[in-house]
Amino acid sequence: MRQNFDASRAAVWLFGSLATICAGAGPARAETPAEFYKGKTVSIVIGTSAGNDYDLRGRLIGKYLQRYIPGQPTVVVRNMPGAGGITAANHLAALAPRDGTSLHMIMSNMMSSQALGVKGVKFDTRDFAWIGNSTSVPNVMATWLTSPVKTIADARVKTALMGAPTGTAGALYGEVMNAVLKTKFNLVTGYPGGVEVNLAMERGEVDGRASNSWAAWKANNADWLAAKKLNFLVQIGLERHPELPDTPLLIELAETEADRRILTFVSADTAISRSLVASPGVPPERIEALRRAFDAVMKDPQFLADAERSKMDVSAMTGEEAQKIADSIVNTPPDVIERARAFLEPK
Repeated sequence: MRQNFDASRAAVWLFGSLATICAGAGPARAETPAEFYKGKTVSIVIGTSAGNDYDLRGRLIGKYLQRYIPGQPTVVVRNMPGAGGITAANHLAALAPRDGTSLHMIMSNMMSSQALGVKGVKFDTRDFAWIGNSTSVPNVMATWLTSPVKTIADARVKTALMGAPTGTAGALYGEVMNAVLKTKFNLVTGYPGGVEVNLAMERGEVDGRASNSWAAWKANNADWLAAKKLNFLVQIGLERHPELPDTPLLIELAETEADRRILTFVSADTAISRSLVASPGVPPERIEALRRAFDAVMKDPQFLADAERSKMDVSAMTGEEAQKIADSIVNTPPDVIERARAFLEPK
């Protein structure tokens, strides 16, 4: 009996002690973003080759972003070109860490590529978290000064060879314009990036470039603009840029409401043309920290001065605002998507 009594008393003492310890410990404290990011490395993946606006902008943003992310992690930037940006977006969706250490300067046509069911797309941009957008300037189609096609009216009666990296917005624009506006663009794809298209245009291998951001034309080809070496045919966006008052807006060229809906669909992504996104599944408190850090960069006087020196347009938008626009593109009504897809099918 004595032995049983002692064993019972020991059990009571043990459970009581454990209860006291647990009560004193309280609930586990969640790790703050600053604690998580301290000593970490955050990567920004650029889905293009080096030297273009995506690349230069991503590197400049990364330089300042590490100042404002709590815990001040190291930010590194690397290029992952391929399939017009699809390779990098697929990497973000399937292979990148889901902890807030992997960001991507997403190419603006990824939402329309997903909506159209472009081959190779294995991501859903609605699963990405938009951290912020740095500019909303339109894309601009241009030909070299010696090209016989100098206006969109010319393009309806004369053939122009237009360079565009495979899978990029330029290829989409050209095909849709040929179908809707009866232009005669002959798309030459296969270039790894826009820099290579520019070189081909300068060498006379193609008449022009099917698409490039107005911000990129200014930042990377200021000498061409000063020497008037480019003919601007059309700007693709939702509003005319004040610096391009005489270049027609693509949606202004629509002759029917159905055509306008198609042209609006292919133009909408320019509103979020240089966005930074995070991989799926990142804890919401880290997304919040990243978004506010991005907002701070967009207001940093030194960042703005560097952007101005590089002739880099900054018209920032929060991640929350950009997310709504991105999701709306993917959620375009099926009848519009089906018509656009029909234009892109091999003839």
